Amino acid sequence: MASRPKVVGSSRPWGDPPRAVLFDFGGTLDADGIPWKDRFYPLYVAEHMDMGRDRYDQAFYAADDALAARRLKDPSFREILLLQVTGVLEGLSVRDPQLAARLRDRFLTDALHKIRTNARLLERLSRRFRLGIVSNFYGNLERVCLDTGLAPFMSVVVDSACVGFTKPDPRIFEAALARLHTDPEEAVFVGDSLHRDMEGAKRLGMRHIWLVPDASASPVPCCPGDLMIGSLTDLQEVLL
Repeated sequence: MASRPKVVGSSRPWGDPPRAVLFDFGGTLDADGIPWKDRFYPLYVAEHMDMGRDRYDQAFYAADDALAARRLKDPSFREILLLQVTGVLEGLSVRDPQLAARLRDRFLTDALHKIRTNARLLERLSRRFRLGIVSNFYGNLERVCLDTGLAPFMSVVVDSACVGFTKPDPRIFEAALARLHTDPEEAVFVGDSLHRDMEGAKRLGMRHIWLVPDASASPVPCCPGDLMIGSLTDLQEVLL
């Protein structure tokens, strides 16, 4: 088994500790830096679906955009995943409810396992910092946080479909900071997307930590000296 990447960069690169720590959701709190699109794809391939990666990517993005446009507040995590998968399958000209359910369940099992693991860390962090989530989502992120047990640790949850801005637009980060009565310099953002999360936080002057699956492969951060971690649990070395 390959060893997990270690924290890259100084363990405490900032003079003053942050007041708030904000997180992305998909790919960050429910995985170790791998976005939904890339985690779902092997599940489709395992079902012997005959499609190229480009065609899958197009179907995924189209389903994602259509679902976000609906701004659904009520679906549970399980229900929103089924809607997302169904949309992708329709984009691939496949109508198979049983297949959609299998794909949803396999993804959900892995995501919930990772969320349960990360919840232990979030509980410890919440004793010292105000925590929040800023995510490009579908309108039901607060419901998802209740479903997955994350809600008790979060002081703020900002869903792009609810506020009308998507990362990397600085206004979605500002919405979270305003609710926390916190300045950008007093917060840290943790996410898996170099463009949406890291560069978005950078535009606002917020400190940022990149969750990247293989930090040992020397990916290039958006700012020199940025911290990169291979697992959310590495935050213990950085923040605690």
